[in-house]
Formats: sequence, C-alpha cells, structure tokens
Amino acid sequence: MSKHEQKPEENIKHNDTVDAVEPETVDTVIEMTECDHLNLRITDLEEALAASEAKVEEQKDSVLRARADVENMRRRSEQEIEKARKFALERFAGELLPVIDNLERAIDMADKADEALKPMLEGVELTLKTMSNTVDKFGLKVIDPKGEKFNPEMHQAMSIQESAEHDPNTVMLVMQKGYELNGRVVRPAMVMVSKAATTQA
Repeated sequence: MSKHEQKPEENIKHNDTVDAVEPETVDTVIEMTECDHLNLRITDLEEALAASEAKVEEQKDSVLRARADVENMRRRSEQEIEKARKFALERFAGELLPVIDNLERAIDMADKADEALKPMLEGVELTLKTMSNTVDKFGLKVIDPKGEKFNPEMHQAMSIQESAEHDPNTVMLVMQKGYELNGRVVRPAMVMVSKAATTQA
C-alpha cells in the first residue's frame, strides 16, 4: 500500500487530532484573559481613587485646622488689643488717685463758713468735678461701699468693730475710697467692718 493510500479510519483519526481544540474554546480563553485584565485595571483605578480621596480629605482637614488656627490667633490678638486699650491708663490712673484724694480732703477740711475761702473752695470743687468726669470717661469708677456687705475682692478691712446697728460683715465706715478701671480693681476701698455685738451676761 502506498503512502498516499490510507484507510478511511486513519483519516478520521487524523482529523480528530487536528480538530481537538475548537475555535469557540480559544475565543473563550481570550475573553477570560481580557476580562481578568479589565478587572485588575478596575481594581487599580479604584485603589488609586480611594488613595486620592483620602489625600483630599487629609488636605481638607489641614486647611480646616489652619483656618481654625488663624481664627484663634485673630481672636487672641483682638483680646490682647482690647485688654491693652482698657488698661493702658491703669498706671496713670493710679498716679492720679492721690491727687483726687487730696482735693477731697481739702474740701472736707475747709471752713465753709469762712467767706474769704469760699471762692477758693469753689475752685477746688470745680477742679475735682472736672477731674472726676474726665477719669470717668475712661472707665475709672469710685468704690464707696458704705452700708454694703463687705466684699474682699473690692474692699480692704482696716478694722472690725462690734455694732448693734449694723448687720454683721457690713461696711460701717469708708476710710478711703477705692477705684476700679473697666471692672478691674485699681485700689480697694479701705473700710471698717461690723461684727455682731457680744451680749452682756
């Protein structure tokens, strides 16, 4: 039998071997490979997007913190400026207080019945009134607590006396007026404070 003369059975077996991988199977393998590639690409993009979003959130937090720091700094600066403005006159006011005290003493001790002293007394009273009005404009207020409850934040007790006429812990006498500047005590009032009278057996 020659090489070219083959049995039909052999031809069938040969053809079966050649056609073992069908075209549909190859296409399926290619599609699966492309699908895997796309899935990996999508995963990479999702991870990159998540990283970008995290970075954006981090930068947003940084911007908010920076804004809050700037706002706090601005508020602190305003408070410091306001504090400096309010109390810039504190030392100057403290130096003025003895002058006001002396003017008040001069008026209290003057002989008001003496006609010769009357013009001078009126001048001193006018000077005291002008000075008091001027310092009042800048927030300097008198602390004159006679008859009030003793307040250690604003009053300095120079003596304590028994009294049946006053409730205990009441300011009976103001020896020297105090002053406050915009709510802050520059000088406490020097006072005499009452205590309950002891009962005689």
